[in-house]
Amino acid sequence: MPRQPHLFTPLTLRGVEFRNRVFVSPMCQYSAENGLANDWHLVHAGSRAVGGAGLVIVEATAVAPSGRISPDDLGLWSDEQAEPLARLARFVKAQGAAAGIQLAHAGRKASTAAPWAGGRPLPEADGGWMPVAPSPIPFGPGYAEPHELSPAEIGRVVEEFAAAARRAEAAGFDVIELHAAHGYLLHEFLSPLTNTRTDEFGGSFEGRVRFPLAAAARLREVWPASRPLFVRISATDWVEGGWSLDDSLAFAKRLAVIGVDLVDCSSGGAVAHAKIPVGPGFQAPFAAAVRREAGVATGAVGMITSAEQAEQILATGQADAVLLARELLRNPYWPLVAARRLGATVEWPRQYLRARP
Repeated sequence: MPRQPHLFTPLTLRGVEFRNRVFVSPMCQYSAENGLANDWHLVHAGSRAVGGAGLVIVEATAVAPSGRISPDDLGLWSDEQAEPLARLARFVKAQGAAAGIQLAHAGRKASTAAPWAGGRPLPEADGGWMPVAPSPIPFGPGYAEPHELSPAEIGRVVEEFAAAARRAEAAGFDVIELHAAHGYLLHEFLSPLTNTRTDEFGGSFEGRVRFPLAAAARLREVWPASRPLFVRISATDWVEGGWSLDDSLAFAKRLAVIGVDLVDCSSGGAVAHAKIPVGPGFQAPFAAAVRREAGVATGAVGMITSAEQAEQILATGQADAVLLARELLRNPYWPLVAARRLGATVEWPRQYLRARP
């Protein structure tokens, strides 16, 4: 048999083998009611599994009602919400993909309308709620001043993450990803641009990483040892004086010690005025640096669109997997197309064999 391209070689993390290294990045659908997954979520995730991805990660799923970005977000703060997610996980796994879910808290960026409804901050009179944050600094004009979490409240949020992880286990997910990126709650604690606390959860680097590390450690404690734990980070804020790549390297080393299996390397989101030099594969160097310096598996994400580009990222050792978002919205069957372009041998769904080239 000819050697498979890197993109289509299996990857094993703990007790889970991913059939290939094309991972579906978590993408908010803003289509839930009361945090409940529905047929849209089933078809969205299921079609990408049918399309050949190795891992399908369900969108940012709030661990508490106040942690939703919008009223239309998925949630996993109740057992009722686990039931439709279990149906989704079963279908994804039946198609040969692994099923993952991203656990999140939106922090000061919570309580907004869906993007197609303007994405504006929602006051309580319009169905919104009081956002929370490390410090009482609004995200931008029109945003509410968030409530500053007390140490006791921080401890409760850690336990909300743990409870959501237990529900994810019961629902049959293979992977959980802790969302510590894009200016949401855990990233807000990491960045000196958003964390101006003077207690043990602020100030120095060690103080600012305390809560995110506690959340990761608690997840590793309650999540089965046979299942991988991912963490998504923003490798840089793209702003002078903000969270930097050097900070991310130090943070990733601590995550590896805790038992995190893969660091998903994105960037930005902490502040609205950051100037981000977006371009093809622009975040892959962050994944390469974390992989090299922290000795942990990484995922590269951001403007990865072609099979050749994805293969090059893996073949040159920049990452262990690639996470695709918009490209998989445009074409849920991208992995099958990419396999043909790279000369890989992959299984097609038997219902679609008549269309295989």
